Amino acid sequence: MDDMLALARLAGKTMYERDPASQALGMRLDDIRPGYARMTMPVRQDMLNGHQTCHGGYIFMLADSAFAFACNSHNFNTVGAGCTIEYLAPGKLGDCLSAEAVEQALSGKTGVYDVKVTNQEGRTVALLRGKSHRVAGLVADSVGG
Repeated sequence: MDDMLALARLAGKTMYERDPASQALGMRLDDIRPGYARMTMPVRQDMLNGHQTCHGGYIFMLADSAFAFACNSHNFNTVGAGCTIEYLAPGKLGDCLSAEAVEQALSGKTGVYDVKVTNQEGRTVALLRGKSHRVAGLVADSVGG
């Protein structure tokens, strides 16, 4: 089990280092293990929409990034095949949003992941369900790297 955790952490580190989109939004990878990832993102002024709440696209990006890290945590290159999201509450300026992605099923090349986005008070902001598809290659070359 320790080898699987080390591999998930290496895959997460490798992906994050080459993910300028998540980095530019201030996302952090706070936790990763096989089939699981938790990411956080502060809501900045430039992320607000005309209602002065966090634009849904940014919330989706946070949830989608957590989904990506969770489904790549097995170190196989994996892409999203589809997602649905439900917005339940607004994100507000100064909030720290957290997206927790959990693998629900993994069979062959296909996986299903649920992502819950909450604010710093634990209020659920959005729920995303993503379907993944494994493609050729590995995220990271070796655990020794």
